Amino acid sequence: MILSPKNSESLTLIGLDSSESDKEVWVRAAIVSSTQPKLINNSKSAIGGVAIASFIIALWTGSFIFLLGIEIYNPLIIILGIGWQTFLYTGLFITAHDAIHESIDPQHHQINYFFGSLALLLYGFFSYDELLKTHRQHHHHPATDKDPDFHDGKHKNAVAWYLYFMQGYWSWWRLIALIITYGILYNFLHIHHVNLMIFWAVPLLLSSIQLFYFGTFLPHREPVEGYSDSSHTRSIYLPFLWSFLTCYHFGYHQEHHKYPNIPWWKLPAIAKVAMQQTF
Repeated sequence: MILSPKNSESLTLIGLDSSESDKEVWVRAAIVSSTQPKLINNSKSAIGGVAIASFIIALWTGSFIFLLGIEIYNPLIIILGIGWQTFLYTGLFITAHDAIHESIDPQHHQINYFFGSLALLLYGFFSYDELLKTHRQHHHHPATDKDPDFHDGKHKNAVAWYLYFMQGYWSWWRLIALIITYGILYNFLHIHHVNLMIFWAVPLLLSSIQLFYFGTFLPHREPVEGYSDSSHTRSIYLPFLWSFLTCYHFGYHQEHHKYPNIPWWKLPAIAKVAMQQTF
């Protein structure tokens, strides 16, 4: 069961061995408490998590196929298509992020592994195992020199930090895979270059900027007065719709670091409960 967010000091981020043979470490987030009332049932959360993850992946796939096949003649269609596909790309990554925290199905690690791996494959041939390790470091050492997502002390402004951030996830193998896929789509499936650039390459780039800006830069940049707690983060509170559109409620970042196994779609409710208990 997932418990009330009261007494956040009872939270622990637990690293578990997924296999005794290879000792590969994966991360399961768990809330440990015996005194707080129950808030969310894990069985219901699993049904919702699997359904939402499946819907996002299916919606991205259908939209991707549709947009690659349309004739581009209207600038409005181009703008709307880029914005829509960027939003869905971000959804893929957020789905993988939830999988890393075992929040798609808290009771079945392999289901999280499946959805996380599939989402990252579709996003851009990212390795789920590698991202799991770097994200584990991020949560254990947020906004420090041990955090792979944090700047190096020199690249602090948004643009420099983004470029430095992307260097950490650069892979020649991933680039080769993207080029091969591009060639297959163009030469064998006869997808036009313009469609591939506008509805595949551009949304992927914009999504990386969106994820960085709303998921790393805004919540983790150091305030003038310094960080207020050990999570070295803060939340960006926006109206519900804007919070969803900007980055799937990832602006509730302090809540995420305190309760890492809460799925993205329950973060607003967790924030609301936490505020009510604060005041």
